[in-house]
Amino acid sequence: MAEIQRRKTDTVKIGQVSVGWAVPVVVQSMTNTDTADIAGTIEQVEALALAGSEIVRVTVNNEEAAAAVPAIVEGLDKRGIRVPIVGDFHYNGHLLLKQFPETARTLAKYRINPGNVSVGRKNDDNFRIMIECAVENQKPVRIGVNWGSLDQSLLTRMMDENSKTAEPKPAREVMMEAMVVSALESAKNAEHYGLRHDQIILSAKVSGVRDLIDVYTNMASRCDYVLHLGLTEAGMGAKGLIASTAGLAPLLLAGIGDTIRVSLTPKPGGDRTEEVLAAQQILQSLSIRSFMPQVTSCPGCGRTTSTYFQELAEQIQTYLRTSMPEWRKQYPGVEELKLAVMGCIVNGPGESKHANLGISLPGTFEDPKAPVYVDGKLYTTLKGDTIVAEFKEILDRYVESHYGREAVHSS
Repeated sequence: MAEIQRRKTDTVKIGQVSVGWAVPVVVQSMTNTDTADIAGTIEQVEALALAGSEIVRVTVNNEEAAAAVPAIVEGLDKRGIRVPIVGDFHYNGHLLLKQFPETARTLAKYRINPGNVSVGRKNDDNFRIMIECAVENQKPVRIGVNWGSLDQSLLTRMMDENSKTAEPKPAREVMMEAMVVSALESAKNAEHYGLRHDQIILSAKVSGVRDLIDVYTNMASRCDYVLHLGLTEAGMGAKGLIASTAGLAPLLLAGIGDTIRVSLTPKPGGDRTEEVLAAQQILQSLSIRSFMPQVTSCPGCGRTTSTYFQELAEQIQTYLRTSMPEWRKQYPGVEELKLAVMGCIVNGPGESKHANLGISLPGTFEDPKAPVYVDGKLYTTLKGDTIVAEFKEILDRYVESHYGREAVHSS
């Protein structure tokens, strides 16, 4: 597969994490706890970080939330969690950053939405104050335009100008252009107020897939700022996953995007880390980054009326996820491991041979035995009720022998 040529940008430092052209695309996430709930927010940030989120954003919407930020970062530090914490500001960020200087110092980055700063005012004092605070504390800023809260004065002006032209453009096209103009003008103003070019990240969030592709393609052609990608409201379940993949994949394959977030709506009480796993899987499916071993498994058909192969695939997938935090420390490169869990003899042996480890389980009316392939060659045939446990043992031995310290030193 041809290597993806990323568009060139500066490298922006967000705490200990670097973002930009010279480094891999970074996975972000955001908490949905009340930030004033220090203990609850620490728990969720830790879960997101352990799942692989490299930057975590928290809402800073009131005095209680702002006051809690230093304690949250301190609590995470005591747990050994060093993930950069980003403050999400709307409407009153200029007040909170000034009122809570320790929070301004503690946060790794500020996120500002131009449409929600200086709303109803004739100047940009609020925006200027936030930028000057970032300059004072040497913090990067994401200028995040959102079509749900676009600067209405800018949009109205551009709509009026468009209506007076000989051939007016469609309203959608004008709105997309207004988003790009808002981001670029805000970035220019931020630099005017003292923020360095390499301290600025831009985003233009929409909820439509085609809109996302169009607005970022436009913006990427007109600037060299670091870009953060994501649908602003992807949705729940399959809709959110599919829409995010459909929107992000073309941009990432075109070399556009330096950080991403998959903004999934969780079920009530659902696992927030699903958005991290989704973002990782998008990057890994596109061969942009590797995060954990991949399991190829067949969908099943009339030959596989037994659910045994499905149960094994699920157990192996779960085993990999629970093992990876420790494996990542002990076995460098293990995230490149490929496994195949197949349901019958039609494609099972062939797919298994293409994987590092593969197992072809019996389908309907076949003998209850499962050939196991290691690096393309038949290794053994498992039988009976211990197939799952024995396959895990083979997996553990393979990981140790191929990615352990002795294996690395001898290679």
